[in-house]
Amino acid sequence: MSRIAASIPSPDHGVWHLGPVPVRAYALCILAGIFVAVWWGNKRFIARGGLDGQVAEVAIIAVPMGVIGGRLYHVLTDWEAYFGEGGKGFLGAFKVWEGGLGIWGAIALGAVGAYIGCRREGIPFATFADAVAPGVAVAQAMGRWGNYFNQELFGKPTTLPWALEIDPQYRPAGYEQYATFHPTFLYESLACLAIAVIVVWADKRFVMGHGRVFALYLALYCSARAVIETLRIDEAHHIAGIRLNVFTAIVVGSMSLIYLLRSLDRNPGREVINLEPRTIEAPKSSGRRRIASDKDSVGSRSEAQAPVAIVPVTNEAVAPAEASSQDAATEGPKPPRIRRIKQD
Repeated sequence: MSRIAASIPSPDHGVWHLGPVPVRAYALCILAGIFVAVWWGNKRFIARGGLDGQVAEVAIIAVPMGVIGGRLYHVLTDWEAYFGEGGKGFLGAFKVWEGGLGIWGAIALGAVGAYIGCRREGIPFATFADAVAPGVAVAQAMGRWGNYFNQELFGKPTTLPWALEIDPQYRPAGYEQYATFHPTFLYESLACLAIAVIVVWADKRFVMGHGRVFALYLALYCSARAVIETLRIDEAHHIAGIRLNVFTAIVVGSMSLIYLLRSLDRNPGREVINLEPRTIEAPKSSGRRRIASDKDSVGSRSEAQAPVAIVPVTNEAVAPAEASSQDAATEGPKPPRIRRIKQD
């Protein structure tokens, strides 16, 4: 009894009902994290020269794609739980609210969605990624509490004072006799909060840019995840005797570190985007004003916010972007390209 009294109790349930509508704690944790990531990312993006609301515009595409990517990764890496004997079935694969979002798939497909959104808004993808990096870490910290309410993805049995109580029906086979386990959700949540603090500090201390802030976040997260993953006892695929998530963390973390070091040499300093409003006019020969389309719009639907330049915050010169002869030969007005200004 004394051991249980010193441990962390699990919630009795993770679903509340407002009449016929179920309100799930897992979904609330995910939504709260998304809100914080967009809100904080917006503030940081404005500080880098972006426009208010552009992060939310990109998130409209990136967030759904991130959720789809996270679910796909989870289902594909836990195929037997859905399509094996006695599995949850085809419809169960769509029940995201019951838990199961793989962070690697969420980052990968979410990044694709963010890239599409950035192209649509006419903003540099690397600048956007750097702006949202610490907010994404905080979103992960908040989302992990959904595992707490679902009593899932905990670690090995332990009698430490912060051990997590798990109800018998949630204990995996072979661990039925144990009552308390490592709260890996809490470890990862605290690690993500620490990563957000480190990333913000490093961004201010070393004037980071060109995607290095996001790369640092990834490298730190992969390091923490690789360690925490070794404590988990849930079923997982293995590569060369290593849990798949550990293997993925090593690969992604190494690639992030390589990019960070190479970027420091190739693109020192930080870029700041300057966006100025500009009304798009039709050529005089047409005799009429052209209505700006969504492709022309950057930041609003009524007027285009044209990215004028990327100014590196450093005393070192940054090589100008190569002009495209094809753009020069294309007829008709086009959204202005982002050009880098070489400092004297």
